[in-house]
Amino acid sequence: MQLGVHFANFTLPGQPGTLATLLGDTAEAAEESGAAWFTLMDHWFQMEQLGGPDEPMLEGYTSLGFVAARTRTMKLGLLVTGVTYRHPGLLAKTVTTLDVLSQGRGMLGIGAAWYEREHLGLGVPFPGTAERFERLEEALEICAQMWSDDDGPYEGKHYRLASTLCNPRPVSTPRPYVVVGGVGERKTLRLVTRHADATNMFAMEPADLAHKVEVLHRHCETEGRDPAEIQLTLVGGPDPVTETDAFLRAMEAYAALGFSHVQTGPAGPDPVGWARDLAPVVARLGGIG
Repeated sequence: MQLGVHFANFTLPGQPGTLATLLGDTAEAAEESGAAWFTLMDHWFQMEQLGGPDEPMLEGYTSLGFVAARTRTMKLGLLVTGVTYRHPGLLAKTVTTLDVLSQGRGMLGIGAAWYEREHLGLGVPFPGTAERFERLEEALEICAQMWSDDDGPYEGKHYRLASTLCNPRPVSTPRPYVVVGGVGERKTLRLVTRHADATNMFAMEPADLAHKVEVLHRHCETEGRDPAEIQLTLVGGPDPVTETDAFLRAMEAYAALGFSHVQTGPAGPDPVGWARDLAPVVARLGGIG
């Protein structure tokens, strides 16, 4: 099983002046410890769970470009891009730019978005749930077309592109890795089977995750997709540094369900030290699954 670092908390000592150093040093330490992915959130306001809008939050793709220059091996992405935040054509171009400049390490994590407060705060439209999922599927289709040999138009219900030209093309082959985040059984997991290389679920009770995996496999059968083609990943769980034994026990249970990757992140004031302390955990985690 692999581990990646999800950097979500920017309420750190000395910010904003220290954020560049702390973010870059954490990413370097995570890579040295053997992390496979490095992800950020896609928010304009900090989530309520981490203090809300009064706390600092950096824009995701700009930050990933900075991280790309400090690292060499980890995949880089947002967990996950909100479909409402960017026009899909521009999103495909943004992810392509990250992929080219990171030499093939960019990936697209995407979901239907949920944080209405930041949309209202910055004046960005926040349509209802049904429309957001329609837009999510169209965005996945547009990105796939822009990363293909088809540079022609795209005509959807919500988006119309006269030309899906994307030059330069991504370095990743055949295209950047696509992760759809969320656990919704009727829509989200169905979109995973239609468009994604991986699903990213939330850490929860193994029995609940087993049910989600079963639903995903049923969608695979309906869509004619081999479940083995879809990587099962999750985010959360016990802290791997301060609760190592509990973390490894939880990962053993998740690996038994077919999960092969977990994203976890530092919550305290020393993310660099936390990332350095991951090395023995990553080594032990590699023997699970």
